[in-house]
Amino acid sequence: MPAKTPPAKTPSRRTDDALLRAMRSYVRAKSPELLEDPNITSVGIGHKMVPGAAGPQLAIQFTVARKASPEALETLGTVRIPATIEIAGVQVPTDVVERTYKPSYIEVQLQAKDPRKARADVMAAGMSVGNVFTTAGTIGAFVRDRETRAVLLLSNWHVLQGPQGYIGVDVVQPGRHDDNRVEFNKIGRLLRSHLGPAGDCAVATVAGRAVSDEVLGLGVRVTAIGDPELGDAVIKSGRTTGVTQGTVVRIEVNTKMDYGAGISAVVGGFEVGVDSAAPPADGEISRGGDSGASWFAVDAQGRTTGVMLGLHYAGDAEGTDAEFALACYAKSVMTALEVEPLGDMELPEAGTLADGLVPRDGFDRRFLDFAIDAPKFIKGRQADLATLDDDAELRYCHFSVWLSRARRYPLCVAWNIDGSQFKRLKRTGFRTDRRGGLAAFQFDDKLYGNNPLDKGHIARRADLCWGSMEEARQGNYDSFYYTNIVPQHEAFNQSGNVDDDPEGGVWGRLENTLFDAESPHQLRVSVMAGPVFGPEDRKFVQNGVECFLPNEFWKLVAYRDDADGKEKVFAFLLTQKHLVEPLTVPEGLQLEPWLWARVKLRDLEARTGIRFGAAMRRRESPFAVPETLGDAPVIKILSSPAEYFA
Repeated sequence: MPAKTPPAKTPSRRTDDALLRAMRSYVRAKSPELLEDPNITSVGIGHKMVPGAAGPQLAIQFTVARKASPEALETLGTVRIPATIEIAGVQVPTDVVERTYKPSYIEVQLQAKDPRKARADVMAAGMSVGNVFTTAGTIGAFVRDRETRAVLLLSNWHVLQGPQGYIGVDVVQPGRHDDNRVEFNKIGRLLRSHLGPAGDCAVATVAGRAVSDEVLGLGVRVTAIGDPELGDAVIKSGRTTGVTQGTVVRIEVNTKMDYGAGISAVVGGFEVGVDSAAPPADGEISRGGDSGASWFAVDAQGRTTGVMLGLHYAGDAEGTDAEFALACYAKSVMTALEVEPLGDMELPEAGTLADGLVPRDGFDRRFLDFAIDAPKFIKGRQADLATLDDDAELRYCHFSVWLSRARRYPLCVAWNIDGSQFKRLKRTGFRTDRRGGLAAFQFDDKLYGNNPLDKGHIARRADLCWGSMEEARQGNYDSFYYTNIVPQHEAFNQSGNVDDDPEGGVWGRLENTLFDAESPHQLRVSVMAGPVFGPEDRKFVQNGVECFLPNEFWKLVAYRDDADGKEKVFAFLLTQKHLVEPLTVPEGLQLEPWLWARVKLRDLEARTGIRFGAAMRRRESPFAVPETLGDAPVIKILSSPAEYFA
């Protein structure tokens, strides 16, 4: 690189913000053209010591692959960089440094093994991640999808996608380099990515693992995003070098990056150098495998803040005479990927599958050979339903819920069962659905603790654990939302006979009997169920929480019978009156101990305020009962499971 002539004029140390803004605009506009020079590796804004000046001056800083004498310029295919560049009427000095960069993914075997590189049941930023093709990088943060509010994992494009990857590719934790059991380590799929001036960045869905919002080794969470300034102290937590500190030495840096396989890009961001007050133990701010780590601001007292400034994507190449790292701007990354900091949202627990990995399509009306209409409600019932985006049908994996605002539990749940694809999965924890304003219409442990009340699933979790393993996990997880839960007496919900009744309660005996003793076509069944909101339901109060306890529950079962080829619908009623009354009235009151009963569809509609549609009524299976006078309800008490579908 040639020697440079002295500048005609240099800016004062008191250069105002207007000049800095003009320099930013210059770099952004001119970088694509300047980086076409094969010897220039990056362009940005930094500080330079200028002879005769009172202190470091703002400068346009170039990094080049190789400095050379004027005579050698032509052989390098490059041109002379001027000593100054006029910007907004000011002669701004230039600075030229010999430096090249490479993406900070792992390239060679590293022998050390630590928790950052191991499979984690609870994932955190700072841990190893990759896809099934890439080696290993770092989880930068967990963020929130602006549209769906789903929790997503943030890292680099070259970590989560890379030259061989694609949208939808499986993501693994830890990265393949740290553990090659990729089938065992899958945690989601690549959802969105960007490679260009806004950054080297990507987000993936989160599946099957719990998530911590704290950054490993830093003890902070992302609470805000900010723009770095020259001289800012920063800190990061990476897979390979762990926690290291640095100082922002250049801003508005546009760097020409080569990712192999014919893929190159100009990536925008800022540069971090060694902080002389806190140098890294081995002199390295970053190494291979740190790509994707988040850089956080450090305050004046030396404390790490929750303000994320950037996403690490590259370090200095081997043989470079100084230690530097490159990061994309956090603001640009989150804008490009349509994400934001988590805030106070509920984080996934073990067994979670994120939105976008398995669609929550809700109850499938065409799941059987014949279509089933969604339930409709009389005026008073309809007005009581909670809504999400003006829709009263709350959709989950394999089921839908219509939630009562007044009762704070479901009025109706509809679900599909494919018995040919059942999976046996562990239970997960109960949780509140916090989408929209739904949390206000759900009970929690303030009601259910220290009493004989149990959290009773309306759509049984065992009924929803089917399909691919991802679907089954999502159905299992979704079944534990309080929107699917109704207070039931513990003796009603848990029979304890796990040999004859794996789900452990009388509520599931209909489905168990159907699959054990009947012949549903392709083992496919559609079900609707819920509590009966009756005038005799009694109030129960605990910890200041009031709840009306249902005396009865209902269930509809629809399927095509392979035994005779007929399409069938059965309506049932189940009472828990004899179980809940001791909680709310004095002992000694004589109550009729009903169990399951068959009921006419028309009578069930009158009892519930729900209309089930003509398709159901046409396929209703008749049953014999003693004749009744007038319009009295027709009910047949069932004394054994053999009578359920007779």
